[in-house]
Amino acid sequence: MVSQAMQYAPICLFTYNRLWHTQCTIASLQCNRLAKESHLIIYSDGPKNDNHVASVAELRKYLRKVSGFQSVQLIERPNNFGLAKSIISGVTELTNKFGRVIVVEDDLVVSPHFLDYMNQGLNLYQNDENVASIHGYTFPIKEPLPSTYFLRGADCWGWATWKRAWGKFESNGTLLLQKLQQQKLLKLFDFQNTQPNIQMLKDQIVGKNNSWAIRWLASAFLNNMLTLYPGKSLVRNIGLDNSGENCVNTNMYDVQVNEAPFQLERIPLLHNENVFDVYVRFFKSLQEPFHRKLLRRVKKLMTSL
Repeated sequence: MVSQAMQYAPICLFTYNRLWHTQCTIASLQCNRLAKESHLIIYSDGPKNDNHVASVAELRKYLRKVSGFQSVQLIERPNNFGLAKSIISGVTELTNKFGRVIVVEDDLVVSPHFLDYMNQGLNLYQNDENVASIHGYTFPIKEPLPSTYFLRGADCWGWATWKRAWGKFESNGTLLLQKLQQQKLLKLFDFQNTQPNIQMLKDQIVGKNNSWAIRWLASAFLNNMLTLYPGKSLVRNIGLDNSGENCVNTNMYDVQVNEAPFQLERIPLLHNENVFDVYVRFFKSLQEPFHRKLLRRVKKLMTSL
């Protein structure tokens, strides 16, 4: 577990060759009150090919000068691990060493209270075996949400976990899919067929993607574990511009980061069915054709007159 010398969970940052994105991520972390009390461990992946040698070197030149934390450790990988292997091995290494970790990728801008939220959550639920992680991002949902809530599974845009929970991670996508099929959980895993999670897992199995996140989600989901979310997002993804691995150019998930301070309180360890239904409606709205959205908005306007 975290020693007295390390009162707050270490921050693990995964980087590759995106200088501007990484600078934004680190700058947002530095604005956190707990930054100077937290150890930052940066994994810098090696270049995939000769075309990326210069951009990786440029980023590493910047990373070697990063300050504003209790300590900064830079791990420069000589070879290219790829995002999935880098995260799986890095999180495994750090949870084994420290018992807990806060995980950030190089395209996330976080709230000034992100580290407070993460450490409070890690402390509140550290002994609850069915809590898999603490998550910082929440979709731009217009319906009201609780200040915090649990959903079954796990997530990947600014999160934290413990060794006991990460130990449930299953890297074999085929095994995960078989269990989801056997337990008749496909529809539920896909948020009532509004999210392509099963297809993403199938694509990972055949090598069309190398997503660690879909396997983390499935691993926690199959173990009936929960993840804590904030009602207002503490994380914004600035990398949905095709600049990174597994990125798609879209702004439908863009959010305004919540910068208000807060104090976490324990809530019942239950999957929030009401919030789940809100998510389903949100995902359906993203799939709705434009002309139907327009018609629905006109009808809503007319009824309000």
